[in-house]
Amino acid sequence: MLVSALLMSVGINSCLCVLFFILYSVLRKQPHNYEVFLPRRLAAGTSKRRRNKVARYIPSVRWIWKSWKPSEKELMESSGLDGVVFMRMITFSLKVFLFAGIIGVFVLLPVNCFGDQLIQINYADWSANSLDLFSVANLKTRSPWLWVHFGAIYLVTAFVCCLLYLEFRYIGLKRIEHFHSSKPQPHQFTILVRNIPSTDGSTVSDTVDRFFGENHFSTYLSHVVIHRTSKLRSIVDNAKKLYKKVNHKKPDAPLVRKTPIVRFFSRKDTPEGHYEKMLQELEHNIRLGQAEVSSPGKEVRAAFVSFKTRYGAAMALHMPQSINPTYWLTEPAPEPHDVHWPFFSASFMQKWLAKIMIVFACLLLTTLFLVPVVLVQGLTNLSALEYFFPFLTLILSMKIVSQVITGYLPSLILQTSLKIVPPIMEFLSSIEGHICHSDIQKSACNKVIWFTIWNVFFATVFSGSALYKLSVIFDPKEILVKLAVAVPAQASFFIAYVVTTGWTDTLTELFRVVPFMVSYVKRSLEPTDDDELVIPPMRYHRDTPRVVFFGLLGITYFFLAPLILPFILLYFVLAYIIYRNQFINVYEPKYETGGMFWPMIHYTMIFSLVLMHAIAIGLFALKKMELATYLLVPLPIFTLLFNEFCRKRFMPIFTAYPAEVLTKRDKEDQNDPRMPEFYNNLVNAYQDPALLPLRFSGSRHDSLTSPLLSSTSSPV
Repeated sequence: MLVSALLMSVGINSCLCVLFFILYSVLRKQPHNYEVFLPRRLAAGTSKRRRNKVARYIPSVRWIWKSWKPSEKELMESSGLDGVVFMRMITFSLKVFLFAGIIGVFVLLPVNCFGDQLIQINYADWSANSLDLFSVANLKTRSPWLWVHFGAIYLVTAFVCCLLYLEFRYIGLKRIEHFHSSKPQPHQFTILVRNIPSTDGSTVSDTVDRFFGENHFSTYLSHVVIHRTSKLRSIVDNAKKLYKKVNHKKPDAPLVRKTPIVRFFSRKDTPEGHYEKMLQELEHNIRLGQAEVSSPGKEVRAAFVSFKTRYGAAMALHMPQSINPTYWLTEPAPEPHDVHWPFFSASFMQKWLAKIMIVFACLLLTTLFLVPVVLVQGLTNLSALEYFFPFLTLILSMKIVSQVITGYLPSLILQTSLKIVPPIMEFLSSIEGHICHSDIQKSACNKVIWFTIWNVFFATVFSGSALYKLSVIFDPKEILVKLAVAVPAQASFFIAYVVTTGWTDTLTELFRVVPFMVSYVKRSLEPTDDDELVIPPMRYHRDTPRVVFFGLLGITYFFLAPLILPFILLYFVLAYIIYRNQFINVYEPKYETGGMFWPMIHYTMIFSLVLMHAIAIGLFALKKMELATYLLVPLPIFTLLFNEFCRKRFMPIFTAYPAEVLTKRDKEDQNDPRMPEFYNNLVNAYQDPALLPLRFSGSRHDSLTSPLLSSTSSPV
């Protein structure tokens, strides 16, 4: 790629970024857009209506300052530890690439520019130069300047490892601090027990009560047996949707003026009466279904078991419960609102088949995604396009067209194709057998990370060079050298990718293009003020992989093509401002994992370092620098040993809370007057929502005889 093509991509995306900034600063001030850009503040009642109509149409940057103001403590209070971990990931990357950027731009980039392996730089027309002139490819074999890159690799590796250690320790301490500062939560006192053995003449509930009453008599509190409610849950959801639909459509005024007699005689002749009948039938079916699934023999052989202390729950969780290790299997309970109920009803065979199907689905998606990758690499090669499509020769000969096609279009196509990956991975994770939504999010996040690394990095690298042959796989002795040839060759593409996918895509996150368009269409087709305000959750499985992938690109290319570093640094500055703004104004946490996203971030950064070391070893071998090659071999070994140290040192804190932390909180609770009320609520905290009494009337009369539709009612 020529410098002119990169400048064209930078110019297009810079204009789009400025346009999005201006549009956002104006549209966020319009009252009818509050539900799109400020839903969290709107729900909290902190968004002020602007009286000055002129000021609403003048762009401003005050929102940027407001996004910088909140401290980390305030962010934790509003967005939880997961929000803090996400922002720490961005600040960690800013520190890394500020340090690497200083070395890369002021040391490595001048060294590369003054190499003479390739053609000389055209100082008269900078835009006509190839970007390869700014990479390590411009240094000759056995060039002594390569020792500068050698030293930079060691320096950046040491800096990244030190920061990873400090961040892992800091987030581990924050996890303990968050545990101490939070109110007592039901999941802290509860475990999930599976494979409950059957006992003749006893129900599952009796078996659980007897077993834990005998073996954990001092701490056992209560239990909730899980039932098969998949079919019943769909009926309940339909009833709630119908109730909501009726409440939104019927006007309030006529209902107030109608007397009970008028309502009785008009019910059959109005749509309201028709919906009333439907709701009565649904409520009757729900009661019958609840009675059926609650009958003996319909239970799942699993239960949520609650204890009087956190320490008691931890002891039951980590201690084998039976002589037979296949019975009474325990695992941590999620938060009550985080429970994913559908898969409790699935049989062992269904779960096993689902896992096999997910493996094949991931392989199929990986294979299909090679199509846009190959298309993208075809667009970066104009000579290949002219060969296969000779009728485009005249158009491709136009300078501006060739610059747009090679500099902007490939990254745009790849960025658009990647949009469908996170929803697909989330769906696949939802049928994988996880018992809570947070585990689904973590599983989807892990899938998207490795899908992005494999399909966007490795597939692009090898499909964009002559190294796409199977010899890359079947000749492991040469894979490092082939990586050293293929990865630098794609430096120009990934620089354009950072500009397009990094800058512009992050600005679309700020602008919330899809929710804004949906809101506009809804207002145009069906203007109403009765729509329920929905505060969206942060989609960590979509945004975390994107951030860590740019970290991988920066670490991998910092010594190969240091020109990429300023663009990556600017991306993280934009990400810092925009995501802080979104946490304050848009996203509300739906669950809390206690910072469990950090370990996968840590492991991805370790992988990035080892990948950089592997490419560096291959590069120095290719450049005939035998001594440097041998001296680099210990570096990935030390990095993996460092990772093992961090895993042994910090991961136990993320796996389970220490006994001293649990007992300290339990002692504090002994003097808390609110604990009796908490225990009363804990008994019913894990009741299946499909089995709760469902009433569509707010009156005090029996729900079997009272009207299902009422202007003051709300579903329970």
